[in-house]
Amino acid sequence: MTTELRTNPFESDAFVYIRHLDADELQSLLPANEVNQINDPDELFVVLSADGVRLAVVEGREAAFAAALANDLKPLSVH
Repeated sequence: MTTELRTNPFESDAFVYIRHLDADELQSLLPANEVNQINDPDELFVVLSADGVRLAVVEGREAAFAAALANDLKPLSVH
């Protein structure tokens, strides 16, 4: 148990960023033959740690937020 109170919520390591995964980034993640197998690539979102490390690629914005919350993370939308 921690008794340390943080007055600035932005100091927390628990924040993650959620943003739409663009087509160029998707191409760099997967081989071409696998990209063609994705039904709706426009619905892919990436969950990133506060320092920019990719944690997950999720189908659907709501699913990305739900995944973050299920792992006790605080999701923030990035445009």
